[in-house]
Amino acid sequence: MVQGTTSDAGKSTVVAALCRLLQRQGVRVVPMKPQNMALNSAVTIDGGEIGRAQALQAQAARLPAHTDMNPVLLKPSSDTGAQVIIHGKVRADMNARDYQQYKTIAMGAVLESYARLQRNYDAIIVEGAGSPAEVNLRERDIANMGFAEAVDCPVILVADIDRGGVFAHFLGTLACLSESEQKRIVGFVINRFRGDISLLEPGLKWLEEKTGKPVLAVLPYLHGLQLDAEDAIQSSQSNSGKFKIIVPVIPRISNHTDFDALRAHPDVDLQFISIGMTIPAADLIILPGSKNTRGDLEFLQSQGWQVAIEKHLRYGGKVIGICGGYQMLGQVVSDPHGVEGNPGDSTGLGLLDITTELTSEKRLEQVTGTCAFGDLTVPVEGYEIHMGITYASNDTLPAFKINGEDEGARSPDNLILGTYLHGLFDHPDACHALLKWAGLQSNLKPDLAALREQSIDRIADACQSLVDALQSLSIAK
Repeated sequence: MVQGTTSDAGKSTVVAALCRLLQRQGVRVVPMKPQNMALNSAVTIDGGEIGRAQALQAQAARLPAHTDMNPVLLKPSSDTGAQVIIHGKVRADMNARDYQQYKTIAMGAVLESYARLQRNYDAIIVEGAGSPAEVNLRERDIANMGFAEAVDCPVILVADIDRGGVFAHFLGTLACLSESEQKRIVGFVINRFRGDISLLEPGLKWLEEKTGKPVLAVLPYLHGLQLDAEDAIQSSQSNSGKFKIIVPVIPRISNHTDFDALRAHPDVDLQFISIGMTIPAADLIILPGSKNTRGDLEFLQSQGWQVAIEKHLRYGGKVIGICGGYQMLGQVVSDPHGVEGNPGDSTGLGLLDITTELTSEKRLEQVTGTCAFGDLTVPVEGYEIHMGITYASNDTLPAFKINGEDEGARSPDNLILGTYLHGLFDHPDACHALLKWAGLQSNLKPDLAALREQSIDRIADACQSLVDALQSLSIAK
Protein backbone atom coordinates (compact mmCIF):
# COMPACT_ATOMS: atom_id res chain seq x y z
CA MET A 1 0.00 0.00 0.00
CA VAL A 2 1.22 3.47 -0.93
CA GLN A 3 0.35 6.12 1.65
CA GLY A 4 1.36 9.78 1.74
CA THR A 5 2.31 12.25 4.40
CA THR A 6 -0.04 14.77 2.74
CA SER A 7 -2.56 15.00 -0.04
CA ASP A 8 -0.89 15.35 -3.45
CA ALA A 9 2.33 13.81 -2.20
CA GLY A 10 2.41 11.67 -5.34
CA LYS A 11 0.60 8.52 -4.24
CA SER A 12 -1.45 8.23 -7.43
CA THR A 13 1.53 8.52 -9.75
CA VAL A 14 3.65 6.11 -7.69
CA VAL A 15 0.86 3.52 -7.83
CA ALA A 16 0.53 4.02 -11.59
CA ALA A 17 4.29 3.66 -12.02
CA LEU A 18 4.44 0.46 -9.97
CA CYS A 19 1.54 -0.98 -11.95
CA ARG A 20 3.27 -0.28 -15.27
CA LEU A 21 6.63 -1.65 -14.08
CA LEU A 22 5.14 -4.88 -12.75
CA GLN A 23 2.99 -5.25 -15.85
CA ARG A 24 6.15 -5.01 -17.95
CA GLN A 25 7.53 -7.92 -15.95
CA GLY A 26 4.51 -10.05 -16.78
CA VAL A 27 2.92 -9.74 -13.34
CA ARG A 28 -0.88 -9.68 -13.28
CA VAL A 29 -1.11 -6.46 -11.28
CA VAL A 30 -4.15 -4.36 -10.41
CA PRO A 31 -4.55 -0.95 -8.69
CA MET A 32 -6.99 -0.29 -5.88
CA LYS A 33 -8.03 2.71 -3.80
CA PRO A 34 -10.43 1.67 -1.02
CA GLN A 35 -11.94 5.14 -0.57
CA ASN A 36 -11.55 8.15 -2.80
CA MET A 37 -12.98 11.65 -2.44
CA ALA A 38 -12.92 13.32 -5.83
CA LEU A 39 -15.12 15.08 -8.36
CA ASN A 40 -13.14 13.73 -11.32
CA SER A 41 -14.54 10.31 -12.17
CA ALA A 42 -14.66 7.75 -14.96
CA VAL A 43 -17.19 5.21 -16.22
CA THR A 44 -16.08 1.59 -15.84
CA ILE A 45 -16.44 -1.50 -17.97
CA ASP A 46 -19.05 -2.85 -15.52
CA GLY A 47 -21.18 0.28 -15.81
CA GLY A 48 -20.11 2.01 -12.61
CA GLU A 49 -18.18 5.07 -11.56
CA ILE A 50 -14.70 5.38 -10.02
CA GLY A 51 -12.11 8.10 -9.50
CA ARG A 52 -10.19 9.13 -12.61
CA ALA A 53 -6.87 8.45 -10.90
CA GLN A 54 -7.83 4.78 -10.60
CA ALA A 55 -8.83 4.73 -14.28
CA LEU A 56 -5.36 6.07 -15.10
CA GLN A 57 -3.78 3.40 -12.89
CA ALA A 58 -5.85 0.77 -14.68
CA GLN A 59 -4.42 2.05 -17.96
CA ALA A 60 -0.94 1.76 -16.46
CA ALA A 61 -1.68 -1.89 -15.64
CA ARG A 62 -3.19 -2.27 -19.14
CA LEU A 63 -6.58 -3.18 -17.71
CA PRO A 64 -10.10 -1.87 -18.29
CA ALA A 65 -11.30 0.23 -15.37
CA HIS A 66 -13.52 -1.71 -12.92
CA THR A 67 -15.46 -0.64 -9.84
CA ASP A 68 -13.45 -3.00 -7.58
CA MET A 69 -10.49 -0.68 -8.17
CA ASN A 70 -12.29 2.06 -6.20
CA PRO A 71 -15.16 0.50 -4.25
CA VAL A 72 -16.02 3.66 -2.29
CA LEU A 73 -16.15 7.03 -4.06
CA LEU A 74 -17.26 10.21 -2.30
CA LYS A 75 -18.31 13.14 -4.49
CA PRO A 76 -18.65 16.31 -2.39
CA SER A 77 -21.80 18.32 -3.06
CA SER A 78 -21.15 20.86 -0.29
CA ASP A 79 -18.56 21.60 2.40
CA THR A 80 -20.17 19.05 4.75
CA GLY A 81 -22.00 16.60 2.47
CA ALA A 82 -21.21 14.17 -0.32
CA GLN A 83 -22.75 11.64 -2.62
CA VAL A 84 -21.68 8.18 -1.47
CA ILE A 85 -20.99 5.75 -4.32
CA ILE A 86 -20.49 2.06 -3.46
CA HIS A 87 -19.28 -0.38 -6.11
CA GLY A 88 -19.90 2.26 -8.76
CA LYS A 89 -23.51 3.09 -7.87
CA VAL A 90 -25.03 5.91 -5.85
CA ARG A 91 -25.96 4.66 -2.40
CA ALA A 92 -26.99 7.87 -0.62
CA ASP A 93 -26.21 11.51 0.08
CA MET A 94 -24.71 11.91 3.55
CA ASN A 95 -23.20 14.56 5.75
CA ALA A 96 -19.76 13.93 7.20
CA ARG A 97 -21.03 12.80 10.61
CA ASP A 98 -23.47 10.25 9.17
CA TYR A 99 -20.82 8.89 6.84
CA GLN A 100 -18.48 8.38 9.77
CA GLN A 101 -21.02 5.93 11.19
CA TYR A 102 -21.61 4.38 7.76
CA LYS A 103 -17.93 3.48 7.34
CA THR A 104 -18.48 0.06 8.93
CA ILE A 105 -20.80 -0.85 6.05
CA ALA A 106 -18.45 0.77 3.54
CA MET A 107 -15.56 -1.34 4.85
CA GLY A 108 -17.55 -4.45 4.03
CA ALA A 109 -17.81 -3.31 0.41
CA VAL A 110 -14.08 -2.55 0.35
CA LEU A 111 -13.15 -5.99 1.62
CA GLU A 112 -15.48 -7.64 -0.91
CA SER A 113 -13.64 -5.87 -3.72
CA TYR A 114 -10.25 -6.71 -2.25
CA ALA A 115 -11.16 -10.40 -2.04
CA ARG A 116 -12.25 -10.46 -5.68
CA LEU A 117 -9.03 -8.77 -6.78
CA GLN A 118 -6.98 -11.24 -4.73
CA ARG A 119 -8.59 -14.15 -6.56
CA ASN A 120 -7.87 -12.70 -10.00
CA TYR A 121 -4.47 -11.00 -9.77
CA ASP A 122 -0.93 -11.74 -8.63
CA ALA A 123 -0.35 -8.33 -7.04
CA ILE A 124 -2.49 -5.46 -5.77
CA ILE A 125 -1.01 -1.96 -5.47
CA VAL A 126 -3.22 -0.01 -3.08
CA GLU A 127 -3.40 3.77 -2.79
CA GLY A 128 -4.21 5.49 0.48
CA ALA A 129 -6.17 8.73 0.77
CA GLY A 130 -4.89 11.98 2.23
CA SER A 131 -2.65 11.07 5.14
CA PRO A 132 -2.71 8.31 7.79
CA ALA A 133 -1.78 10.97 10.35
CA GLU A 134 -5.33 12.34 10.48
CA VAL A 135 -5.99 11.01 13.97
CA ASN A 136 -9.48 12.50 14.07
CA LEU A 137 -10.44 10.03 11.33
CA ARG A 138 -8.74 6.98 12.87
CA GLU A 139 -11.98 5.43 14.15
CA ARG A 140 -13.53 3.17 11.49
CA ASP A 141 -10.77 4.15 9.04
CA ILE A 142 -11.09 2.39 5.69
CA ALA A 143 -8.79 4.60 3.61
CA ASN A 144 -5.34 4.19 5.14
CA MET A 145 -4.02 2.18 8.09
CA GLY A 146 -7.47 0.81 8.93
CA PHE A 147 -7.46 -0.98 5.60
CA ALA A 148 -3.78 -1.95 5.78
CA GLU A 149 -4.29 -3.51 9.22
CA ALA A 150 -7.45 -5.32 8.10
CA VAL A 151 -5.75 -7.04 5.14
CA ASP A 152 -2.24 -7.16 6.66
CA CYS A 153 -0.31 -5.47 3.86
CA PRO A 154 3.00 -3.59 4.02
CA VAL A 155 3.03 0.18 3.53
CA ILE A 156 5.46 2.60 1.91
CA LEU A 157 5.20 6.26 2.89
CA VAL A 158 5.61 8.99 0.24
CA ALA A 159 6.42 12.66 0.87
CA ASP A 160 6.83 15.58 -1.53
CA ILE A 161 10.19 17.27 -0.99
CA ASP A 162 9.23 20.11 -3.34
CA ARG A 163 6.85 21.37 -0.61
CA GLY A 164 9.69 21.55 1.92
CA GLY A 165 9.85 19.96 5.38
CA VAL A 166 10.07 16.44 4.05
CA PHE A 167 11.87 15.00 7.09
CA ALA A 168 9.37 16.60 9.47
CA HIS A 169 6.58 15.13 7.36
CA PHE A 170 7.97 11.62 7.79
CA LEU A 171 8.72 11.91 11.51
CA GLY A 172 5.46 13.67 12.29
CA THR A 173 3.42 11.07 10.45
CA LEU A 174 5.16 8.22 12.27
CA ALA A 175 4.52 9.93 15.62
CA CYS A 176 0.77 9.96 14.92
CA LEU A 177 0.61 6.22 14.24
CA SER A 178 0.13 3.33 16.62
CA GLU A 179 3.00 0.92 17.27
CA SER A 180 1.58 -1.73 14.95
CA GLU A 181 1.01 0.85 12.22
CA GLN A 182 4.57 2.15 12.54
CA LYS A 183 5.91 -1.39 12.12
CA ARG A 184 3.80 -1.81 8.99
CA ILE A 185 5.77 0.93 7.19
CA VAL A 186 8.65 -0.74 5.37
CA GLY A 187 10.30 2.39 4.06
CA PHE A 188 10.10 5.93 2.73
CA VAL A 189 9.90 7.42 -0.76
CA ILE A 190 10.95 11.01 -1.37
CA ASN A 191 9.11 12.41 -4.37
CA ARG A 192 9.71 15.37 -6.73
CA PHE A 193 13.39 15.92 -5.92
CA ARG A 194 15.42 18.29 -8.04
CA GLY A 195 19.00 19.29 -7.35
CA ASP A 196 22.25 17.67 -6.28
CA ILE A 197 21.48 14.31 -4.66
CA SER A 198 24.76 14.47 -2.70
CA LEU A 199 23.37 17.42 -0.73
CA LEU A 200 20.40 15.28 0.30
CA GLU A 201 22.36 12.24 1.41
CA PRO A 202 23.16 13.49 4.97
CA GLY A 203 19.43 13.94 5.52
CA LEU A 204 18.68 10.47 4.21
CA LYS A 205 21.23 8.95 6.57
CA TRP A 206 19.82 10.95 9.50
CA LEU A 207 16.25 9.82 8.70
CA GLU A 208 17.25 6.17 8.48
CA GLU A 209 19.16 6.34 11.76
CA LYS A 210 16.31 8.20 13.47
CA THR A 211 13.56 5.81 12.36
CA GLY A 212 15.32 2.54 11.63
CA LYS A 213 13.57 2.47 8.26
CA PRO A 214 15.19 2.75 4.82
CA VAL A 215 14.68 5.40 2.19
CA LEU A 216 13.60 3.14 -0.65
CA ALA A 217 13.89 5.70 -3.44
CA VAL A 218 14.34 9.36 -4.26
CA LEU A 219 12.18 10.14 -7.28
CA PRO A 220 12.93 13.06 -9.61
CA TYR A 221 10.69 16.00 -10.38
CA LEU A 222 9.32 15.28 -13.85
CA HIS A 223 8.11 18.20 -15.92
CA GLY A 224 5.50 18.10 -18.66
CA LEU A 225 3.58 15.04 -17.52
CA GLN A 226 0.16 14.54 -19.11
CA LEU A 227 -1.70 12.61 -16.42
CA ASP A 228 -5.28 12.78 -15.17
CA ALA A 229 -5.57 14.87 -12.00
CA GLU A 230 -7.36 13.14 -9.15
CA ASP A 231 -9.21 16.28 -8.09
CA ALA A 232 -7.26 19.53 -7.73
CA ILE A 233 -6.90 21.77 -10.77
CA GLN A 234 -3.25 21.97 -11.77
CA SER A 235 -1.87 25.48 -11.58
CA SER A 236 0.14 25.18 -14.78
CA GLN A 237 -1.57 26.20 -18.00
CA SER A 238 -0.68 26.78 -21.61
CA ASN A 239 -0.02 30.46 -22.28
CA SER A 240 1.64 30.50 -25.69
CA GLY A 241 -1.25 29.60 -27.98
CA LYS A 242 -2.99 32.12 -30.20
CA PHE A 243 -6.49 30.79 -29.47
CA LYS A 244 -7.74 31.80 -26.01
CA ILE A 245 -10.12 29.55 -24.07
CA ILE A 246 -11.56 30.49 -20.69
CA VAL A 247 -12.98 28.00 -18.16
CA PRO A 248 -14.75 29.55 -15.13
CA VAL A 249 -13.95 27.54 -12.00
CA ILE A 250 -17.18 26.92 -10.12
CA PRO A 251 -17.10 25.59 -6.53
CA ARG A 252 -18.17 22.01 -7.39
CA ILE A 253 -16.43 21.73 -10.74
CA SER A 254 -16.27 18.11 -11.86
CA ASN A 255 -14.23 16.25 -14.45
CA HIS A 256 -12.00 19.19 -15.32
CA THR A 257 -9.83 16.54 -16.95
CA ASP A 258 -12.08 17.29 -19.94
CA PHE A 259 -9.68 20.14 -20.69
CA ASP A 260 -6.40 18.18 -20.59
CA ALA A 261 -6.37 17.79 -24.37
CA LEU A 262 -6.87 21.53 -24.82
CA ARG A 263 -4.07 22.33 -22.38
CA ALA A 264 -1.80 20.11 -24.46
CA HIS A 265 -2.64 21.87 -27.73
CA PRO A 266 0.25 24.15 -28.85
CA ASP A 267 -2.14 26.65 -30.46
CA VAL A 268 -4.38 26.98 -27.41
CA ASP A 269 -4.03 29.29 -24.42
CA LEU A 270 -6.40 27.80 -21.83
CA GLN A 271 -6.95 29.71 -18.61
CA PHE A 272 -9.00 28.85 -15.53
CA ILE A 273 -10.79 31.88 -14.05
CA SER A 274 -11.39 31.68 -10.31
CA ILE A 275 -13.52 33.53 -7.76
CA GLY A 276 -13.16 37.30 -7.89
CA MET A 277 -11.56 37.29 -11.34
CA THR A 278 -12.98 38.93 -14.46
CA ILE A 279 -13.49 36.91 -17.61
CA PRO A 280 -11.16 38.47 -20.20
CA ALA A 281 -11.65 38.67 -23.95
CA ALA A 282 -11.49 35.18 -25.42
CA ASP A 283 -12.34 33.09 -28.45
CA LEU A 284 -14.17 30.37 -26.54
CA ILE A 285 -15.72 30.07 -23.07
CA ILE A 286 -16.40 26.56 -21.72
CA LEU A 287 -18.73 25.99 -18.78
CA PRO A 288 -17.52 22.81 -17.05
CA GLY A 289 -19.34 19.97 -15.34
CA SER A 290 -20.72 20.46 -11.84
CA LYS A 291 -21.69 18.26 -8.90
CA ASN A 292 -24.21 20.91 -7.81
CA THR A 293 -25.62 22.59 -10.90
CA ARG A 294 -28.07 24.96 -9.19
CA GLY A 295 -25.59 26.05 -6.52
CA ASP A 296 -22.80 26.58 -9.05
CA LEU A 297 -25.18 28.43 -11.37
CA GLU A 298 -25.98 30.85 -8.57
CA PHE A 299 -22.24 31.27 -7.89
CA LEU A 300 -21.53 31.94 -11.57
CA GLN A 301 -24.22 34.60 -11.68
CA SER A 302 -22.99 36.19 -8.42
CA GLN A 303 -19.52 36.61 -9.94
CA GLY A 304 -20.90 38.65 -12.82
CA TRP A 305 -19.80 35.96 -15.25
CA GLN A 306 -23.23 35.70 -16.90
CA VAL A 307 -22.92 39.32 -18.04
CA ALA A 308 -19.41 38.60 -19.36
CA ILE A 309 -20.65 35.53 -21.26
CA GLU A 310 -23.48 37.53 -22.84
CA LYS A 311 -21.00 40.23 -23.91
CA HIS A 312 -18.67 37.55 -25.29
CA LEU A 313 -21.53 36.21 -27.44
CA ARG A 314 -22.47 39.68 -28.70
CA TYR A 315 -18.95 40.01 -30.08
CA GLY A 316 -19.27 36.68 -31.87
CA GLY A 317 -17.43 34.47 -29.36
CA LYS A 318 -18.37 30.81 -28.98
CA VAL A 319 -19.60 29.02 -25.83
CA ILE A 320 -19.60 25.31 -24.94
CA GLY A 321 -21.36 23.83 -21.91
CA ILE A 322 -20.45 20.35 -20.69
CA CYS A 323 -22.81 18.31 -18.48
CA GLY A 324 -23.73 20.66 -15.60
CA GLY A 325 -22.47 23.55 -17.73
CA TYR A 326 -24.86 22.39 -20.47
CA GLN A 327 -27.74 22.39 -18.00
CA MET A 328 -26.85 25.95 -16.90
CA LEU A 329 -27.11 27.23 -20.48
CA GLY A 330 -30.84 26.53 -20.56
CA GLN A 331 -33.96 28.32 -19.38
CA VAL A 332 -34.61 26.42 -16.14
CA VAL A 333 -32.91 23.81 -13.96
CA SER A 334 -35.63 22.09 -11.94
CA ASP A 335 -34.98 19.92 -8.88
CA PRO A 336 -38.44 18.82 -7.70
CA HIS A 337 -37.11 15.96 -5.55
CA GLY A 338 -34.23 17.79 -3.86
CA VAL A 339 -31.52 15.74 -5.58
CA GLU A 340 -28.90 18.47 -5.06
CA GLY A 341 -30.36 20.21 -2.00
CA ASN A 342 -33.62 21.98 -1.31
CA PRO A 343 -36.31 21.26 -3.95
CA GLY A 344 -37.01 24.10 -6.34
CA ASP A 345 -36.27 25.71 -9.68
CA SER A 346 -33.37 27.90 -10.78
CA THR A 347 -33.43 30.27 -13.72
CA GLY A 348 -30.67 29.33 -16.15
CA LEU A 349 -28.54 31.55 -18.34
CA GLY A 350 -31.23 31.46 -21.04
CA LEU A 351 -28.76 30.93 -23.86
CA LEU A 352 -30.20 27.64 -25.16
CA ASP A 353 -33.88 26.79 -25.51
CA ILE A 354 -33.66 23.78 -23.20
CA THR A 355 -34.99 22.86 -19.76
CA THR A 356 -33.52 20.34 -17.32
CA GLU A 357 -35.12 18.28 -14.58
CA LEU A 358 -32.73 16.71 -12.08
CA THR A 359 -33.49 13.07 -11.30
CA SER A 360 -32.34 10.64 -8.62
CA GLU A 361 -31.14 8.09 -11.19
CA LYS A 362 -27.60 8.65 -12.46
CA ARG A 363 -26.76 7.93 -16.08
CA LEU A 364 -23.38 6.21 -16.48
CA GLU A 365 -22.39 5.22 -19.98
CA GLN A 366 -19.48 5.21 -22.39
CA VAL A 367 -20.62 6.43 -25.80
CA THR A 368 -19.40 6.87 -29.36
CA GLY A 369 -20.89 8.77 -32.27
CA THR A 370 -20.21 11.54 -34.76
CA CYS A 371 -20.32 15.32 -34.80
CA ALA A 372 -23.57 16.93 -35.99
CA PHE A 373 -21.79 20.02 -37.33
CA GLY A 374 -19.10 20.62 -39.94
CA ASP A 375 -17.86 17.27 -41.29
CA LEU A 376 -20.60 14.90 -40.14
CA THR A 377 -18.28 11.88 -40.37
CA VAL A 378 -15.93 13.09 -37.62
CA PRO A 379 -16.02 10.56 -34.76
CA VAL A 380 -16.52 11.53 -31.14
CA GLU A 381 -16.28 9.41 -28.02
CA GLY A 382 -16.79 10.13 -24.36
CA TYR A 383 -18.76 9.21 -21.30
CA GLU A 384 -21.87 10.42 -19.54
CA ILE A 385 -22.10 10.91 -15.77
CA HIS A 386 -25.14 12.97 -14.84
CA MET A 387 -28.35 13.05 -12.87
CA GLY A 388 -30.96 14.79 -14.96
CA ILE A 389 -32.90 14.83 -18.20
CA THR A 390 -32.66 17.78 -20.60
CA TYR A 391 -35.44 18.63 -23.03
CA ALA A 392 -34.62 20.67 -26.14
CA SER A 393 -37.08 22.66 -28.26
CA ASN A 394 -37.47 22.19 -31.98
CA ASP A 395 -35.46 25.38 -32.54
CA THR A 396 -32.22 23.83 -31.27
CA LEU A 397 -29.78 21.91 -33.42
CA PRO A 398 -28.05 18.72 -32.19
CA ALA A 399 -24.42 18.76 -31.10
CA PHE A 400 -23.67 15.08 -31.80
CA LYS A 401 -25.27 11.93 -33.12
CA ILE A 402 -25.03 9.03 -30.67
CA ASN A 403 -26.41 5.67 -31.86
CA GLY A 404 -28.38 7.54 -34.49
CA GLU A 405 -30.05 9.80 -31.92
CA ASP A 406 -29.55 13.54 -31.39
CA GLU A 407 -27.37 14.45 -28.40
CA GLY A 408 -26.87 17.87 -26.88
CA ALA A 409 -27.96 21.13 -28.46
CA ARG A 410 -26.70 24.07 -30.52
CA SER A 411 -28.24 27.49 -30.78
CA PRO A 412 -29.83 28.57 -34.09
CA ASP A 413 -27.00 31.09 -34.65
CA ASN A 414 -24.44 28.28 -34.05
CA LEU A 415 -22.57 30.26 -31.37
CA ILE A 416 -23.47 27.97 -28.46
CA LEU A 417 -23.06 24.21 -28.03
CA GLY A 418 -24.11 22.08 -25.08
CA THR A 419 -23.52 18.38 -24.45
CA TYR A 420 -23.51 15.75 -21.72
CA LEU A 421 -20.34 14.16 -23.11
CA HIS A 422 -17.28 14.26 -20.90
CA GLY A 423 -13.98 13.58 -22.63
CA LEU A 424 -15.25 15.04 -25.90
CA PHE A 425 -11.87 16.69 -26.64
CA ASP A 426 -9.86 13.50 -26.04
CA HIS A 427 -10.31 12.13 -29.56
CA PRO A 428 -7.91 14.10 -31.82
CA ASP A 429 -10.40 14.39 -34.70
CA ALA A 430 -13.28 15.49 -32.44
CA CYS A 431 -11.05 18.03 -30.70
CA HIS A 432 -9.94 19.41 -34.07
CA ALA A 433 -13.56 19.66 -35.27
CA LEU A 434 -14.74 21.41 -32.10
CA LEU A 435 -11.90 23.92 -32.15
CA LYS A 436 -12.52 24.56 -35.84
CA TRP A 437 -16.22 25.15 -35.01
CA ALA A 438 -15.08 27.61 -32.34
CA GLY A 439 -12.87 29.48 -34.81
CA LEU A 440 -9.36 28.01 -34.56
CA GLN A 441 -7.60 27.43 -37.85
CA SER A 442 -4.91 24.87 -37.09
CA ASN A 443 -3.66 21.62 -38.60
CA LEU A 444 -2.36 20.30 -35.26
CA LYS A 445 -4.09 17.33 -33.65
CA PRO A 446 -2.47 16.43 -30.30
CA ASP A 447 -3.17 12.82 -29.30
CA LEU A 448 -3.99 12.88 -25.58
CA ALA A 449 -4.00 9.08 -25.28
CA ALA A 450 -0.49 8.86 -26.72
CA LEU A 451 0.73 11.70 -24.48
CA ARG A 452 -0.74 9.95 -21.45
CA GLU A 453 0.97 6.68 -22.38
CA GLN A 454 4.30 8.46 -22.75
CA SER A 455 3.84 10.04 -19.32
CA ILE A 456 3.03 6.69 -17.69
CA ASP A 457 6.18 5.21 -19.17
CA ARG A 458 8.22 8.20 -17.95
CA ILE A 459 7.07 7.87 -14.36
CA ALA A 460 7.56 4.10 -14.53
CA ASP A 461 11.14 4.49 -15.73
CA ALA A 462 11.77 6.97 -12.91
CA CYS A 463 10.44 4.47 -10.34
CA GLN A 464 12.58 1.51 -11.38
CA SER A 465 14.81 1.95 -8.33
CA LEU A 466 11.73 1.74 -6.08
CA VAL A 467 10.62 -1.56 -7.59
CA ASP A 468 14.16 -2.89 -7.26
CA ALA A 469 14.21 -1.90 -3.58
CA LEU A 470 10.81 -3.48 -2.91
CA GLN A 471 11.78 -6.67 -4.69
CA SER A 472 14.97 -6.87 -2.65
CA LEU A 473 12.70 -6.80 0.41
CA SER A 474 10.58 -9.57 -1.20
CA ILE A 475 7.56 -7.27 -1.25
CA ALA A 476 6.92 -6.78 -4.99
CA LYS A 477 7.62 -10.07 -6.75
